[in-house]
Amino acid sequence: MNITLAEPLSLDSAEYDPIAHLNVLFSHSTVSSVARVSSTLQRHKDELSRSITSLETAQAYGPDSSLERMQSAQAELAELFQRIESVRSRALQTERDITMMTADIKRLDGTKRNLTLSMTALKRLQMLTTAYEQLRGLARTRQYRECAGLLQAVLQLMRHFNSYRSIEQIAVLSRNVSELQRELLEQVCEDFEMAFAKAEVGARRQVLVEACLVMDALGETAKSRLVTWYVNTELREYRQVFRGNDEAGSLDNIGRRYSWFKRMLKTHEDEHAAIFPPHWRVSETLAMAFCDGTREDFKGILEKSMRRADGAKLDVNLLLSCLQETLDFEQSLERRFASEPRASIDTLSSADDRLQNFNGSISVAFEPYLSLWVDSQDKALAAMIPRYRSQRLIPEDEEFTPQAVIQSAIELFHFYKLTLSQCAKLSTGERLLDLAKILAKYLDEYAQQVLLTLLQRGAPSGPPTEEIILVLNTADFWYANTRPLEEAIKKKVDSEMVDKVDLSSQEDTFTHVAMAAINALVSKVEVDCEGAWREMRNTNWSRMDSVSDHSSYVGELLRVVNEKVAEILPLVVKHPYAMKFCDNLVDHMATGYIQNIVQCRPVCEVGAEQMLLDKYVLTKSFENLMSYHNKPTTSASTPTTPTAPPPPPAAFVRRVNQAMTRIDPLLKTLQVRPSPPEGLVQAYLIHIGDRSDVNFKKILELKGVRRQDHSHLMELFAIHRESFGNLSGGGKQLVQSSPLLTPLMAGSSSVLGSSAIVGSAMTNPAGTVGGGLQDRGGFDPASLGERLLNAARDGVLERVGGPSSSGTAGVDNGGGDRSTINDNLKNFGKFFRRDIGGLGARFGKRDVTPTGPHGAGME
Repeated sequence: MNITLAEPLSLDSAEYDPIAHLNVLFSHSTVSSVARVSSTLQRHKDELSRSITSLETAQAYGPDSSLERMQSAQAELAELFQRIESVRSRALQTERDITMMTADIKRLDGTKRNLTLSMTALKRLQMLTTAYEQLRGLARTRQYRECAGLLQAVLQLMRHFNSYRSIEQIAVLSRNVSELQRELLEQVCEDFEMAFAKAEVGARRQVLVEACLVMDALGETAKSRLVTWYVNTELREYRQVFRGNDEAGSLDNIGRRYSWFKRMLKTHEDEHAAIFPPHWRVSETLAMAFCDGTREDFKGILEKSMRRADGAKLDVNLLLSCLQETLDFEQSLERRFASEPRASIDTLSSADDRLQNFNGSISVAFEPYLSLWVDSQDKALAAMIPRYRSQRLIPEDEEFTPQAVIQSAIELFHFYKLTLSQCAKLSTGERLLDLAKILAKYLDEYAQQVLLTLLQRGAPSGPPTEEIILVLNTADFWYANTRPLEEAIKKKVDSEMVDKVDLSSQEDTFTHVAMAAINALVSKVEVDCEGAWREMRNTNWSRMDSVSDHSSYVGELLRVVNEKVAEILPLVVKHPYAMKFCDNLVDHMATGYIQNIVQCRPVCEVGAEQMLLDKYVLTKSFENLMSYHNKPTTSASTPTTPTAPPPPPAAFVRRVNQAMTRIDPLLKTLQVRPSPPEGLVQAYLIHIGDRSDVNFKKILELKGVRRQDHSHLMELFAIHRESFGNLSGGGKQLVQSSPLLTPLMAGSSSVLGSSAIVGSAMTNPAGTVGGGLQDRGGFDPASLGERLLNAARDGVLERVGGPSSSGTAGVDNGGGDRSTINDNLKNFGKFFRRDIGGLGARFGKRDVTPTGPHGAGME
């Protein structure tokens, strides 16, 4: 193959291109050149193979070959293993040599240790033998002080030989020591018995004191035997007198028992207490033994009293008297033997380290009969509630303050605290749970019969503001203390009954009372606002032709509201209640505004625009109501310059706007003219947004649309209501009945009355204000003439009753045959010619005609 390359192509080059190389090799596309190329490649391959073989041979058999290096490494490893084995064998030999060298030393150490133990044991045995002999001699001569110290040494030495009792000599010595202990115990007891029997306690006091040291050294059993003997000796007379005599042991003579023990305890402390070591607490043990015996006596006496043959029941007064005297006695013992002052005698827990606790030590015998005591507490509380209803709210020598609480609440709280403390000392089981239920019951009674009754006084204007504030403070006082009262009962009652203690309903009750008090305060403002509302109703809204800044009734209404709020809010101490009062007041104002709009019908478009502007003025003024709660004070440096009032809370401003904005849909709908009719229908669907035919008719009545036009408007309403969702793009769905219009004009006599608001606040204290307009209806005598005029305008007066009929006796709701207002006004004249005895003078002055206040002469 004769191929000449301009430049040699290297396979190791980074720019090597096999395609280009092949194109160079096969530049002539002839078949004959393929064979030459193939043979050339084969020769080159053979040369490469021979070169590789020669290189491998040189690598394998050269002086630095890998095989030689591997053989050298194996030889070095074998030599290393030999050295390790040599070191290990030398280490084992060294260990054997050291063990042989130290064996004798270990034997010498063991011999020395055993010799030391033997010498120590012999020394202790010598000391024990000597001490035993000395102790026997001292015991025979009754040298008890020396005996006490020596006895402790003997007993301590004897404990070292407990493991050597298998040795006969040690066992004999142990038996001798035990016998000596028994002899000393009997000897000391005999000395005490002889001294007390022969009345030689004073003469032998020192011997008895030293004998107690011996008993202390003999251990707890010996001490308990001596103390038990002493207690039985001292209480022998008590048991003989009060157990063997029915008269002395009766409940009537319970005081004699406690008097006897007090005299005996005084004798003990004067003559005998110094004999016994203080840490024995003999006086306390004596008192507890007396309590145990007395408790068992009372159990028998009470059981016998309940099973009397004549069937007479146990005298509750006597039982309570005995119980109280027993509690007092237990408390006197508790105070007497307390090692440190206690935080409160009303608590069941104690911080002292005494083994005895005298609370309930005797009175527990009365526990099965505590149901009588619980019943007596029930009767006592039942008698207290009526008394609290007629009691003065605050003491005569105290003046009213915004923080004052009704006096009876303080008395009832202290009664609860004392009663719970007494019951917890007697029983923490069923009886305490029964008492908790009774206390809960009378919390409800107090809220209903005392607090809510106070709110119902003085109708229709309600009770004085100060009394309402007292009720609010008292309800808040009980609300704040009901939960701690529940927790206190749960701490005292048994653990298995904790879940049964629940005063949450009583807590809710006082919350409702507080809301009722706030509603009563709102009602006082509502009553004073009636004049402003009357002025609004007297305005002719159907013929108004221009809009002013605000109507005249708005100024009067704001004046009354601000004056009353400025009077009430400074008396409401807590901010949440002040906020709730303002919220409810604004809600009432908004609701009253809507109801008065209904009574002002018909309302023209300009009138609705004026009402909307009046609403805006009222809203802006209501936003500042909370400023009366925290009145700004004058600066000390410049007393004549008041500081800037704080801005109203943002949350309150939002609630005011939410409450007053409820009026907007109604007024915006009334602003639309009835012509063209489609505009009024669309405005109703946009602002009111319901599907109710009845509510749409109410809008027509409020606007004063003629009845002959109602049918056409109703047809348009039905058509547009079905297609409203499609026209609005599905963004707004119509409700079935608007909550704003549904309560309005529910009946022909549905009008707003402040007295109805007061009654609602009293009879439904838990209800929220402004929940429904239909609940605020009532008879307002000042609006009687307007109601009759509206009835005549709507064509519902079929006839007017005779002299004995009331103003609405002749109303026929089905009077559709009279279509014009003129015919109905003629019937008005017939009504006023009747002899009804001065209707206007009785029901308030409302000029419905220019001829006179009572409408006389109206033809």
